[in-house]
Amino acid sequence: MNKELAKVEIERISQEINKHNDLYYIENSSEISDYDFDMLLEQLNALEQQFPEFAYSYSPTKRVGGDISKKMESVVHRFPMMSLSNTYSEDEIIEWENRLKKLSEGKLDYVCELKYDGVAIGIQYENGILKQAITRGDGSKGENVTANVRTIRTIPLQLKGDFPADFEIRGEIFFPLKNFRDLNEQRADIGEAEFANPRNTASGTLKLHDSKVVAERGLDCYLYGLYGFDLPLEGHYESVLKASEWGFKTPNPEKRMIYKADSIDGIMKFIHFWDKNRSKLPFEIDGIVIKVNDYTQQQELGFTAKSPRWAIAYKFKAERVETVLESVSYQVGRTGAVTPVANLKPVQLGGTTVKRASLHNSDQIQKLNLHLNDTVQVEKGGEIIPKIVGVNLDKRNENSVIVTFIDECPECSTKLIRREGEVQHYCPNELNCPPQIKGRIEHFIGRKAMNIDGLGAETVDLLVEKGFIKSYVDLYSLTFDQIVNLDRMADKSADNLIKGLEASKNIPFERVLFSLGIRFVGETVAKKLAKSLKSIDAIQKASFDELVNVDEIGEKIAISVQQFFLEEKNNEIINRFKEVGLQFEIKEKEGVTDRFKGLSFVVSGVFTKFSRDELKEIIEMNGGKNASSISSKTNFVIAGENMGPAKLKKATDLGVVILSEDEFIVKLKD
Repeated sequence: MNKELAKVEIERISQEINKHNDLYYIENSSEISDYDFDMLLEQLNALEQQFPEFAYSYSPTKRVGGDISKKMESVVHRFPMMSLSNTYSEDEIIEWENRLKKLSEGKLDYVCELKYDGVAIGIQYENGILKQAITRGDGSKGENVTANVRTIRTIPLQLKGDFPADFEIRGEIFFPLKNFRDLNEQRADIGEAEFANPRNTASGTLKLHDSKVVAERGLDCYLYGLYGFDLPLEGHYESVLKASEWGFKTPNPEKRMIYKADSIDGIMKFIHFWDKNRSKLPFEIDGIVIKVNDYTQQQELGFTAKSPRWAIAYKFKAERVETVLESVSYQVGRTGAVTPVANLKPVQLGGTTVKRASLHNSDQIQKLNLHLNDTVQVEKGGEIIPKIVGVNLDKRNENSVIVTFIDECPECSTKLIRREGEVQHYCPNELNCPPQIKGRIEHFIGRKAMNIDGLGAETVDLLVEKGFIKSYVDLYSLTFDQIVNLDRMADKSADNLIKGLEASKNIPFERVLFSLGIRFVGETVAKKLAKSLKSIDAIQKASFDELVNVDEIGEKIAISVQQFFLEEKNNEIINRFKEVGLQFEIKEKEGVTDRFKGLSFVVSGVFTKFSRDELKEIIEMNGGKNASSISSKTNFVIAGENMGPAKLKKATDLGVVILSEDEFIVKLKD
């Protein structure tokens, strides 16, 4: 391809990707499949690599991150980023509104918005291109986090429509609750401490030096405040609506996320509505912001030394109750981490009955100076799980016993250890501690690991209790007779489990590596190691330097991997897995087969053994073509659960062969 054509293609593909990004992340709709979108992105990335002189600073390829920053640059705000005065009192909101009416001539209209519990951000655009993103900092200057902000898919890199030539838009970056839960599950799964709350995690994430990690965490953002010279609109509410036309994700009036009120009654209705309904949101808010709408009236009302007079924040009181700490129990995870749990006298909090609260670790217990039968203050607020935030010392019995962290494993009585630099205690008896044995096996059989059909946590418990298995490698020695004699296990179920174990031998190496449960080696790290070093033998033999040179592998992970393979018992398990026939090396993609040459496939629905992307990759590796929609040219539809009825009908009407996931696997082996 010549340079002139390359430049045209880069511009065309960039615009097409931006259109689909806008549809998906802003308008919640989609015109193409995830696969087709990824192919466009790959095509653009390849062109930019070949012709870097034509790669735009606002290219969609910047979304994946990858920039490394050694330190955050401090930047002076063009417009001071002042904080709002706030109150927990409705009476003070009434007083504020009465005061404004005395200070301003003419009728006042107010804009009510959600107070997002995240990180304030100011983003400058020049000629429709994202130029710079700065945190609040001290209000006069903040940190340059532009590389990280570029990875947030709801923040446009290039605007559309009749936007001003130079302006700044402000808003709040936050952690969606689902993404936060997923992140904590990943951390717990590899033995790392969970993050405390979404707000602090969003702040920490935004200041990470590796923008690729930021991209993977899935931050989100609402933008709503316009700043600049000669802006085209006369009020805040109108500016928010206009900004949505330029491509920004702004508060939606139809979902009551922003509301224009002309009286204190309207303001109070908005406050009361969200005080009652905030728990239904997929992100955290901690109050409501009220602003005078008209920009001219804002200027007339002016500022105090710290905040604008024309705006105020009403903060919701955190949901907090008192109850009695009845006991403290201890849970042992699959990595041996011991977590204390407070057992409480049942109490209503946030619409649910709370009986337990996390105490995190021994340091937290000491910090609270907890005693048994203490009257404790439990708070939910926006937190994912309830937590103890204080003790009512006035109600403490002088004879109460202080809570002391245990020094032996509650399951196997092994002496606990606490590694240097870590906050958690661990049980080192990984071979004979029941929760660790069961936990590792449950991790091994999980959907993202070996995904063994017919095997669940209850069956694992029975198999361990009967002494049939002591390790995940023992699963492959199970017989039909052993399984069928378990409680609630019929012939068909036993047969399915045996077949599921056999099918798992085809699971690719990166998932086998993840399933081993090496500490700190999560799903992403396992993929990086497998892709870079190609085989389990190479990983076993890798030096420390070779490991840390793998993308995203730091010192902690490298040490953990080496320690795993220094244990002879782990090497014995690997050898047994090899004898069983598990995949312990990357299968090269080139020239696998041409069995699907000339055949067109559509993949639709949810699958158990493979993801949709994995199925599509297998099709292409074997010479087939993936199509995004069903037509008369389609040869096969691979149908998973929840496949749309319209697609199913169209395939049937056209006489297209419909395959289940298992039928496709059989066809793959023909």
